[in-house]
Amino acid sequence: QVQLVESGGGLVQAGGSLRLSCTASGRTFSPYTMGWFRQPPGKEREFVAAIRWSQDSTYYAESVKGRFSISRDNAKSTLYLEMNSLKPEDTAVYYCASDDTPFGSILRLPSGGPAYWGQGTQVTVSS
Repeated sequence: QVQLVESGGGLVQAGGSLRLSCTASGRTFSPYTMGWFRQPPGKEREFVAAIRWSQDSTYYAESVKGRFSISRDNAKSTLYLEMNSLKPEDTAVYYCASDDTPFGSILRLPSGGPAYWGQGTQVTVSS
């Protein structure tokens, strides 16, 4: 059974930084595209960023491009999201997500939706 566990959320002032982590277990981590989604209060869940299994390609939502950076350590089965220049509108529950097709396209996550989700971690940015 695939399990994704996020950590690193918290309260930060506008302009600050946070680093989220997601540790995966239950299957081999490396062949799958991984990503982050978020759900702001009162809104639908939205795509944030994805990274290809080979680590040679990343894809970001326009709203976070240039401020957020996604990375992964396949040896540690861990996904990261470095968030800089945070804004109050970045306030949301952030979810780690995984594709279920090995060696698949990076666009499977933002277009088709993930197969597995973490439980989420709260990020609150104060103004």
